[in-house]
Amino acid sequence: MFNKFKKSELFILVVVIALIFISEYIYLVEENFKKAVFIGLWPPTIVGLLIFFNLKLKK
Repeated sequence: MFNKFKKSELFILVVVIALIFISEYIYLVEENFKKAVFIGLWPPTIVGLLIFFNLKLKK
């Protein structure tokens, strides 16, 4: 399954998953809600950019 992905794409997905867990940690443990929401908005932005660049490269 992972043969279809480039190494850079897998790295970005690992970073996105790590950011989600970091955001949850900050929200639940540190109870810093604003910082958690700020960091929690990064993963969808990164995934969106990944999709955008993949679509641009395929054309």
